[in-house]
Amino acid sequence: MNRSTKSRLTDRQLSRFPGDTLYDRIARAVCRVGTLPGKEFFEAWEVARRVRRKYRGGRVVDLACGHGLLAHIMLLLDDTSPGALAVDNHLPRSARRLSDELIDAWPRLGGRIRWAETDIDAFDLSPSDLVVSVHACGTLTDTVLGKAVGAGARVAVLPCCHDLKRCDTGGLEGWLDGPTAVDVTRAAHLRACGYRVMTRYIPADITPKNRLLMGHPEPG
Repeated sequence: MNRSTKSRLTDRQLSRFPGDTLYDRIARAVCRVGTLPGKEFFEAWEVARRVRRKYRGGRVVDLACGHGLLAHIMLLLDDTSPGALAVDNHLPRSARRLSDELIDAWPRLGGRIRWAETDIDAFDLSPSDLVVSVHACGTLTDTVLGKAVGAGARVAVLPCCHDLKRCDTGGLEGWLDGPTAVDVTRAAHLRACGYRVMTRYIPADITPKNRLLMGHPEPG
């Protein structure tokens, strides 16, 4: 199927996910609720897989979380995380319905997902947290990175909607296209803050905004 689709996954797509894998089971839960665009499911899954290959444990903090699917998948991929905090200044009304469906399918998620409908600066992080964000638009990605760095927490972002008037290009736009210059400058800033940086892609057939930036504080 078209993984970049913004159409909702519904009961009509259940037959596309017939297996007993975690991927198929999550997809069927999303289809049963019928509120999430397909693109958001595929993005969350691909980001969560790559982040969990590098980072285990810790409270998951999903900033600009939307429906909060990423937070749930992060816990399903690594049960050593005690819980997740899903934060957005405007939570979709259907976010709780999706969460209830996932908790019904995986009861071990019960009581482990907290929600906060607020600005992302309204709470504190700890160094043991794992901060994640998928497509926090424009400078919001920089806010996420800054908040993680301020706490010394691990972080992973999939940037989008690069605002070339407000985002720092590092003066690199003579060599690189604007959005790439912004993301390279973000990676360089993380390194300057004492972070070890890792860069990955998620599949481009899901989104052309597919650069995944991860980092954690270097010891010492």
